[in-house]
Amino acid sequence: MAGAKIMVLYPAPRDPAGFERAYREEHAPMVTPTTFPGLTRFVASRITGTADGGSAPFARVAELHFPSLQSLQAAAGSEPAKRAVAHAIAISSGGPPLFLIAEEETTTF
Repeated sequence: MAGAKIMVLYPAPRDPAGFERAYREEHAPMVTPTTFPGLTRFVASRITGTADGGSAPFARVAELHFPSLQSLQAAAGSEPAKRAVAHAIAISSGGPPLFLIAEEETTTF
């Protein structure tokens, strides 16, 4: 069975330093297996630009990995997860973040 993940894409913020501070100090610590039961991995990527050297439309991409779509859905429905999502929206000063759900297919080389 394929794993699943929530991807959160944060638009470029109006105040990059303020957003980074809030993300690292307040938000990232909220993303734990206690908050999101079943969470197996959390990847927080800071976007530095585009492949052609241009400005990126997003500042960060967060990936919350789960063993299955069912475990992701159960975790997302928990009250602590709902609070974390509300916080993600509150700190995203460039507009609301985009939340995507994906089923993963991985290849190991």
